[in-house]
Amino acid sequence: MRKVKLESRRSFIKTTAKGAVMAAVAPGILKEEIPVPEIFPQQAKGANERIRIAVLGINGRGKNHIEEIMKLSKTANVEVAALCDPDMALLTPLAADFEKRYGRKVVIEQDFRKTYEDKTIHAVALATPNHWHALQTIWACQAGKDVYVEKPATHNIYEGKKMIEAAYKYNRIVQHGVQLRSSPAIREAVKHLEDGLIGRVYMARGLVFRWRADIGDKGISPLPAGLNYDLWCGPAPMRPFTRNLVHYNWHWHWNYGNGDVGNQGIHETDLCMWGLGVNSLPERITSMGGKFLWDDCKEVPEVQSSIYHYPKEKKIIQFEVRHWCTNLEDGAGVGNIFYGDKGYLVVNGYNSYESFLGEKREKGPSRKEGGELTLHFQNWFDAIRARDMSLQNGPVQTGHLSSALAHLGNISFRLGRQLTFDPVAERFYGDAENEANAMLSREYRAPYVLPEVV
Repeated sequence: MRKVKLESRRSFIKTTAKGAVMAAVAPGILKEEIPVPEIFPQQAKGANERIRIAVLGINGRGKNHIEEIMKLSKTANVEVAALCDPDMALLTPLAADFEKRYGRKVVIEQDFRKTYEDKTIHAVALATPNHWHALQTIWACQAGKDVYVEKPATHNIYEGKKMIEAAYKYNRIVQHGVQLRSSPAIREAVKHLEDGLIGRVYMARGLVFRWRADIGDKGISPLPAGLNYDLWCGPAPMRPFTRNLVHYNWHWHWNYGNGDVGNQGIHETDLCMWGLGVNSLPERITSMGGKFLWDDCKEVPEVQSSIYHYPKEKKIIQFEVRHWCTNLEDGAGVGNIFYGDKGYLVVNGYNSYESFLGEKREKGPSRKEGGELTLHFQNWFDAIRARDMSLQNGPVQTGHLSSALAHLGNISFRLGRQLTFDPVAERFYGDAENEANAMLSREYRAPYVLPEVV
């Protein structure tokens, strides 16, 4: 059974990375090629080699990264060795708390690029804003460091292809932070789908019903002490400073975030594709929605409905974002529903599922089991030590595809029309004015520029 799983995963990686591997043989990045330090040679490391990790972005999700890594410190022989954030007002107190909690000091660095130069740092865990994920991942690969990158792996579709190229060119283990893929319950649910529990699975629904309040509009304000705002903006345009962005509400502005379909929703877009068994992007996309309650500074839709059609496979994905008072769907508010010709299966959250069979909705197999985030980090460490991408539950390809699905819906929403897409070339058909294809990437602000050749 183990061999079958590994071969299946290897086939998936080879299929989705074929173009990236071909592109990765081209030398050089920007003006010159950065040599890869031999921190981890190609062969597997011994059990006594301690993996030293820097956590980038420590305001929210980064705290979870610190906790999970340190939880595995003894059993997995890993440690948080550095904390990086452009805001010293966050870094300084967290470093003090780290020392108090774990009994030792941790290096702090405002500019993560200095951490990338440190050859004693073996890997990085990225919990920075979305607009930084791809570039920080690529630069980390070039610096010889393995990467755990939070969802979404990318801010636009083009970035995903470059991340795959970088991971393969520099033989780096890039793990996408979709911990459902390491959940024993969810893995069992997907196995049921593959084995025909609910028959031929033809449709998946992703649900993101989150309580998102009015955030108002705080306007322009003076730059707070301790914040390197240039570094915070990075590849995005540098607008006048506002508390509307820093440190969380950037999610709701297009230059930095991707709305809830590209926030919480990546867990669900990823599971939609995984459970349906599709390893490519759809051919037809349509999305609509808007803001119906709050007159605040959000740019993204608060309510959004998207449809992704795979005509050749005869499969379809529906995705729903709702932001306030709403019903749950068979108990799921954040989760997925899969439909087959013999029943349907509901995934609720990160670690439980139920199944319902036949016309009378008779209860089938179900399971609830936690610990998925710890298991996902452990899986990353196992792949790092083995230097084997096929061991990964969340390889870089999943980061590209699940994030790109969300981006496609957002492009359709922003243009207000249905789109036709070539999933091989990853370009839009019939885009006479080049509006849609222009949104596959972005203009990068120097010197934070995504390299054409990684």
